[in-house]
Amino acid sequence: MQHLSTQNMTDTNNSKWQTVCNKDELLLNAGICALIQGMQIAVFYFAKQQHIYAVQNYDPYSKANVLSRGIIGDLNGQPVVASPIYKQHFNLQTGKCLEDEAVTIQTYPIRIVDDQVEIAVATQTVTSI
Repeated sequence: MQHLSTQNMTDTNNSKWQTVCNKDELLLNAGICALIQGMQIAVFYFAKQQHIYAVQNYDPYSKANVLSRGIIGDLNGQPVVASPIYKQHFNLQTGKCLEDEAVTIQTYPIRIVDDQVEIAVATQTVTSI
C-alpha cells in the first residue's frame, strides 16, 4: 500500500492521538467505525487520492450513527460522504453539509504513524470539587 495523505489539521495541547487500526485494515473507498472515548468516529479511505478522513459517525438529520456506511465521493472537487439515510452530503475536510451549510459534523485530525492509523481526540479532563 502506498503512503496515505492525512487531513491537514494540527494537534492541539488538549488532544491525544489514539490508535484506531492498522492501515491495511482500512476499506478501499469506504468507511469503518471506531469507538474512541465513547464516541463513534467514521474513518474513510479515498484510494484514488490516497487520503484518509475522520468525522463523527452521527448523522444529525437521521439522528443515527450511520455515516461510516455512507457513500464517499467527490462533488465539485470536495471529498464528501453521503448519509445512507437521507443522502445529505458532508464535506470530509470541513464537516459542512453541502445542502445546508448551517449544519456541520465534527471532523478529527487523523494520521498514519508506523502503519497505525491514529485519531486525535480531546482529552477528557476530570475536575474535583
